[in-house]
Amino acid sequence: MEDSPLSRRRLLWGAAGAAGTALVAVGLPQLMGPDEKVKAAPPTPARKAPGAARPPATLRRDPSVDYAPAVWIEASESNYTPSDRPEAYPIEYVVIHLTTDILPIMLATFKDPEERVSAHYVISSTGTRIAQCVRERDVAWHSGNVWYNHRSIGIEHEGWLDQPLYTDAMYEASAVLTATICAKYDVPVDRDHILGHIEVPESTHEDPGDAWNWNKYMKLVETAHRRIRT
Repeated sequence: MEDSPLSRRRLLWGAAGAAGTALVAVGLPQLMGPDEKVKAAPPTPARKAPGAARPPATLRRDPSVDYAPAVWIEASESNYTPSDRPEAYPIEYVVIHLTTDILPIMLATFKDPEERVSAHYVISSTGTRIAQCVRERDVAWHSGNVWYNHRSIGIEHEGWLDQPLYTDAMYEASAVLTATICAKYDVPVDRDHILGHIEVPESTHEDPGDAWNWNKYMKLVETAHRRIRT
C-alpha cells in the first residue's frame, strides 16, 4: 500500500546532513583512508577479528553519498528496489542490525546478486568506518518484512551474537547516523520507531541481541538529535 507524498520532509535534508558531519568532526573517530589499518578487536580462535582485514580496494570517498562521513560501496542492483522515497513511501523507522560477519565479507555479500539482501549502511566494530551500500531513497532488503523495508533505513553493525563487539565508538558513530536520519525524515526518536531487527514483525532474526545496550544507544541518539535540530 503506497502512502501519499511527503515532500515537506525534504526541507531538513541539507541541515541534518551538515549537522551530522559537524558532530563527527568534533567528537567521533574520523573515517580512515583506504590504506590505513583499523585497530583489531581481540581475536577468537575460530574467526578473524572484525576490523583486522583491510577494506575492499573499491572503498573510496564519494561526494554523492547521503551521509557525508560514509564511503560509497554499492550493493548489487539485484539486492534492492529502486524508489523515490520519501515521496513514494514515507521513511518512518530505523532498523538496527548485526552483521554476523566481518565488514569486508558483509560488503561482498551485498555485492553478490545471488544473495538478495542489502542494507543502507554498515558500521565497523571500531566505529571508524561507515559504508553506504544503498541510497536512502531506495528500498534495501534488510528486515525480512516488505512493508517495513519500504518505510525504513537499515543499519548493520559489525559483530556476532555470540561475540558482540559493541564499542563506545561504534555506538557513538551509529547514534549520530541514526539521529541524522531521524532529523532528515521526521522520524520520532523513540523505541517505537528505532527498532532492532528482532522487533520487526515476521522477522526470523535475533539481532542485535541481548548485549546491545538500548538505554545507552537511545541516550546517544537523543543527544545527537538535539544538537542537530538546534
